[in-house]
Amino acid sequence: MRRTDKDLLVKGIKSFLYTIGAMFLAPTIIYQAFKNQENVLFWPVLLVGLLLAILAIYLGFRSVKIVMDAVFGKKNK
Repeated sequence: MRRTDKDLLVKGIKSFLYTIGAMFLAPTIIYQAFKNQENVLFWPVLLVGLLLAILAIYLGFRSVKIVMDAVFGKKNK
């Protein structure tokens, strides 16, 4: 019977916290960009918001993988 790797689990939970931060920050920045479409910085702000949204999706999948590896162990190929 495998035991949970506590260090890896803590790493996964920290990664989830970064994911949650990106999940709240990205829509806020995108909203601010669309609210100020006539501003010169519309495109750079929108690009930053979209990159944060992509980062949030990536971090979400990565966090789930880390937690699954901590609980069930790494998959042997």
